[in-house]
Amino acid sequence: MTLALGQGTGPLKGLKVVEIAGIGPSPHACMILADLGADVIRVERPGGQMLAGGSHDLLNRGRPSVALNLKDPEAVATVLELVESADVLVEGMRPGVAERLGFGPEQCHERNPRLVYGRMTGWGQDGPWAQAAGHDMNYVAITGTLHGLGQTKDRPQFPTNLVGDFGGGSTYLVIGILAAVLEAKTSGKGQVVDAAIVDGTANLNAMTSAFLAGGGFVEERGANLLDGGAPYYDIYETADGEHLSVGALEPQFYDELIELLGLTDTAPDQMARFDPANTEKLRALLTETFKTKTRDEWSAIFAGTDACVAPILRMSEAPEHPHIKAREIFVEHEGVLQPQPAPRFSRTGASLSLPPAPKAGAHTREALAAWGIRDVDGLIERGAAVQVDV
Repeated sequence: MTLALGQGTGPLKGLKVVEIAGIGPSPHACMILADLGADVIRVERPGGQMLAGGSHDLLNRGRPSVALNLKDPEAVATVLELVESADVLVEGMRPGVAERLGFGPEQCHERNPRLVYGRMTGWGQDGPWAQAAGHDMNYVAITGTLHGLGQTKDRPQFPTNLVGDFGGGSTYLVIGILAAVLEAKTSGKGQVVDAAIVDGTANLNAMTSAFLAGGGFVEERGANLLDGGAPYYDIYETADGEHLSVGALEPQFYDELIELLGLTDTAPDQMARFDPANTEKLRALLTETFKTKTRDEWSAIFAGTDACVAPILRMSEAPEHPHIKAREIFVEHEGVLQPQPAPRFSRTGASLSLPPAPKAGAHTREALAAWGIRDVDGLIERGAAVQVDV
């Protein structure tokens, strides 16, 4: 295998990124950058990361894996040499760790003043909890977001680690990096992007903040317009024990829902549906009606209509849905079914390139050489770098 710089085809082709490997949101952010065409070199510790999934770890796709022993001064010097030609560095360590290792923002900016230094943490670089351990649900919890998730009255429900790690975390890190890269092209100066999951999650939940400030939000699960409090925006079980999502908020969508359910003569009309006295009656009517057919039978009835009804599919079923299939949202690449890069571009379309490395250090020799590092064999012989045979 021969590695080439800028191997991606997306709009970020030519952007050079040094990734100090972590888990969760920082590799997801670098996956997105690589998907969109950036030339990302992934620096891992020998042996790899905890929770690493090898050749099935899609968060590591699109970039070569280099194993460096960052406790070795030669390895740190190699990172700084990589930084000299990079546009971006991404790290997800606790505050202060990169500085102690020798490649913090000041050390990197001495080598490359234009560098955008992306930092991904849960709590942020400062604040009383900055040095504490934490995970997705903890970060989401203190922003006020977790309290309102789910329709169960007695306890909140957390949607795995989607809202914090990837919604408020990696997504905002990518936004920050791209904004800082754009600014650096004008100013000639890099800067630090402090992407904290607590910050991003609070920002992600801005609409709820607006509802609360305007008196239109009740701090109780399943009691608001968008959390199941409205029977025409909820989840319903079907005859086969499967489920449908129903989102008929607007008047014309509600009318179509009721018509296709055959409930025109029994369901509350447009104005009556807003009367609290009718809420549970309507919910009971919808519950009873949806249980008369299977999920797929209802799906056929509602397919392509404006009733805002869609089947709730398992991950294994999603690729076969007609709309998902037509857009080729999932594709098989290197023997693994996986989501395509997103979003899509009319002129500089993104494409999948390198599959995830089967082991940390699978591309050490070739990737370092491609980035212009000298004496790579010497680094490997002296133990500063590790090349793994696969």
